[in-house]
Amino acid sequence: MAEICPVCGLPKDLCVCGVLSKEQQKIRVRRDTRKWGKPVTLIDGVDQKSVDIGRLAQRMKAYCACGGTAKNGEIMLQGDHRSKAREFLVKEGFPPENIEVG
Repeated sequence: MAEICPVCGLPKDLCVCGVLSKEQQKIRVRRDTRKWGKPVTLIDGVDQKSVDIGRLAQRMKAYCACGGTAKNGEIMLQGDHRSKAREFLVKEGFPPENIEVG
């Protein structure tokens, strides 16, 4: 017998909870300046309940080939990686129209 999703009640292979939660998130990718004028890319608006933000940050750092961290519901990447971060989020299944790059 197939496992049942506790959220929607459908079998796990038919569950759409992950897809729906990604479609409802408004993600903001922006550039900020830290100490001594160093640029950082900040990604916020990712729901921590539906997405493991630490694991997402780890894969994003590998994709962008940079350092960074995930703190307080926000992913911080060292350097200006706005376009690469957007590409990565689209590949992860987040809708492009919900990703605001600033």
